[in-house]
Amino acid sequence: MKTSLRLKIAALATATLSAIAPIAPSVAATFGQREVQQNRFIAVAQPFMGGRAHKLLVIEQISDARSCWSESGDNPTIVNPLLINFDFTGICGRGTDANGYSVRVGGQDVGIRYALRVVKRGGDILLVAVDDFDRQEMVIGRTNGTTTGFAKIQLDPGWRFAKRTYQGQTLGHVYFTNDQSLTALAQPIGSSGSRPTPTPTPTPTPTYTFPDVRGDIYAREIEEAVNMGFVAGFREDNTFRPLNSVTREQLVSLVLEALQNIEGANISIPSSMTTRPFYDVEASRWSAAKIQWAKNNNIVSGYRDGSFRPSEPVTRAEMMAVLRRAAEYGKSLRGQSSTLESTTSTMQFSDTSGHWADSLVSQMSSYCNVASAYNESGSRFYPNNPALRNYAAAATLRMINCVKR
Repeated sequence: MKTSLRLKIAALATATLSAIAPIAPSVAATFGQREVQQNRFIAVAQPFMGGRAHKLLVIEQISDARSCWSESGDNPTIVNPLLINFDFTGICGRGTDANGYSVRVGGQDVGIRYALRVVKRGGDILLVAVDDFDRQEMVIGRTNGTTTGFAKIQLDPGWRFAKRTYQGQTLGHVYFTNDQSLTALAQPIGSSGSRPTPTPTPTPTPTYTFPDVRGDIYAREIEEAVNMGFVAGFREDNTFRPLNSVTREQLVSLVLEALQNIEGANISIPSSMTTRPFYDVEASRWSAAKIQWAKNNNIVSGYRDGSFRPSEPVTRAEMMAVLRRAAEYGKSLRGQSSTLESTTSTMQFSDTSGHWADSLVSQMSSYCNVASAYNESGSRFYPNNPALRNYAAAATLRMINCVKR
């Protein structure tokens, strides 16, 4: 080979490696992470070399216009990557290398040291993060069996998907993240076998203020909302009653209390009223002053007949309308534009087309996932269903946290 040709090839190789090199530590240190709905992501062992080896493929279901993959069987679960059969732009996300995914443990990016690999070991296919220099690895997941085809990688306990953020903006990059420290997770290469590695310090069982939220899908968010002081339980039996519906006046109270968590908020609500805020809300009603304040600040409105119907259950769609106005008000308190900019991909719900709140619900799904699928599963929003206390607490928490960014 001529010398000039060798130099050209070397230069091309250097440029290619630079394009896929991990981000430098000084840059990686500025990244954060955002929690995501776990069922919107899948890690796949993708075959190559005729099925003799596998590599990692990460798929994200961005919208529900079409399914990005299907699953069948178990031990291992076989995956059909449906996205290869259609233009998946805006519907599916796909990560095939270090530009699309990496590892984050104990709140720190470690992708500069640990490369993700799929390896066969002990009658299993493992997803491992490997540090070749220090000869350390972390087992992240496994297929629970071998195959020459596409297989689902089940994440080991403690591991989950998350999204990378930068200066408050959510990026497309996917993390395999674990809250434990690198010291607790890393083991000598090859020592992990086909069983999950026991951790030195077991994760403690979460404790909750109210025993009846244990096991609820919104339990962690309910607890955070309780700690922030804008939602409470029932003193007589120390319950939260997460599946009780929320009335329209209760939502007003919930949202106004949540707004108090914004720095600079000075929400002064009179202790009594002399006039009715709406004809069906007595001035002596416990919620009258709050409803009047919310009305004056364009957070709530009544029906066309001039009523407010305070004791009626608020629908999930109506709750989104109130939360959007509350978010706009909250941003104005911070001296910012009231425009709610998207922080994540818009979710396409399968049951809101033609509904009066269609665009509203879509907008709030892209605003920190304030609007999300019923019980965080599937693609239905159920806009006319009553809003339940568990989701009301979680959605309000997401709204407030988004405003405070």
